[in-house]
Amino acid sequence: MKTIKSLRATLARLAVVAGATLATQAALAVNSLPGGPAVNQLDLHTPVTKIAAEQQWLHYFMLAICTVIFIGVFGVMFYSVFKHRKSRGAKAANFHESTTVEIIWTIVPLLIVVAMALPATKVVVAMKDTSAADLTIKATGYQWKWGYDYLKGEGEGIGFLSTLDVTHREMSNSGKPPATDDYLLKVDNPLVVPVDTKVRIITTANDVIHAWMVPAFGVKQDAIPGFVRDTGSAPRRPATSTASAPSCAARSTPTCRST
Repeated sequence: MKTIKSLRATLARLAVVAGATLATQAALAVNSLPGGPAVNQLDLHTPVTKIAAEQQWLHYFMLAICTVIFIGVFGVMFYSVFKHRKSRGAKAANFHESTTVEIIWTIVPLLIVVAMALPATKVVVAMKDTSAADLTIKATGYQWKWGYDYLKGEGEGIGFLSTLDVTHREMSNSGKPPATDDYLLKVDNPLVVPVDTKVRIITTANDVIHAWMVPAFGVKQDAIPGFVRDTGSAPRRPATSTASAPSCAARSTPTCRST
């Protein structure tokens, strides 16, 4: 009887803990953001540029090849271990080498590498193509902010700083931020670029190394003090996307439309 009572008490405590956990998760629930990131997101951001769509296809293509190789190699290995184990009376073969096998396991991996390298090279080259840009913007990394200057095209001459929103800074400083969909992602002055326009982004930095990245655009470029580098994109439909700066924990919001 004591054992049964003890078991019931344990189950009751577990039920209370589980209920409290579910209630806490419900209270802290947030919603997905347009353009990402999404709640429980496992895949890449929804692409809004041609290059981002090509990167996503390349990701699936490589994943499929790796999956086939994994299943093939480990399938043969586990089959061999099971089928030719000592308890079944299997006898080890005695041979030194096989020219045919050597040729096969040299040529087949070579063909696989070539099949993976060709589309990957095409996408990488396209990522670096910033020629014939309709709009050129300079992005300068500062600690905790980005500076943007429209150098050529629509909006030429405009310049501003994009800083983390004050309310989010206060939430972070409080140590107990409330559940917020865009926590530490909202900025005071988001960057806006037009749809169906090839945009060239020139990156540099004023202090330390930063990284300008917009997953939905499929672009990422380091911003290094004393160096000027560039990347490009051409948004095909309206969307809001986030840009990250891992080295300084700042955020800018390049969008295809005003937000």
